Amino acid sequence: MPRRGRRKSSLVRAAELSIAAPTVMALRTARMLAAGASPGARDRRELQRMGTEKVEAYWESMNAMALQAARQWWSLWLAPWTPPGSKASQRKLQRSVTKILEQGMIPVHRRAIANRRRLSRKKHS
Repeated sequence: MPRRGRRKSSLVRAAELSIAAPTVMALRTARMLAAGASPGARDRRELQRMGTEKVEAYWESMNAMALQAARQWWSLWLAPWTPPGSKASQRKLQRSVTKILEQGMIPVHRRAIANRRRLSRKKHS
């Protein structure tokens, strides 16, 4: 169930992602090295999950950015006209691009944070 409450700012999300992504890479690399040439079933599932997750996160991100781009296009189209090249026009365009990129970062951030939590837990063997 999605968490309710205040939205995280894009700066906070970027900072968390900049920590979570290398952490996940390090944990997975250590796991691959520990597994060696013949990984067990659990390690094979993790490797398969890693590949599948990347493709899913990519498409979720692309979809979120496309939807946001359409929203931004409509909002710019319906907004009062500003001369092209003006400061106001440039600010609108910059805000639009920022919103598109923010939406694209959300699925990647969500998965990276979840993976960091999951992979950081101690194994109960």
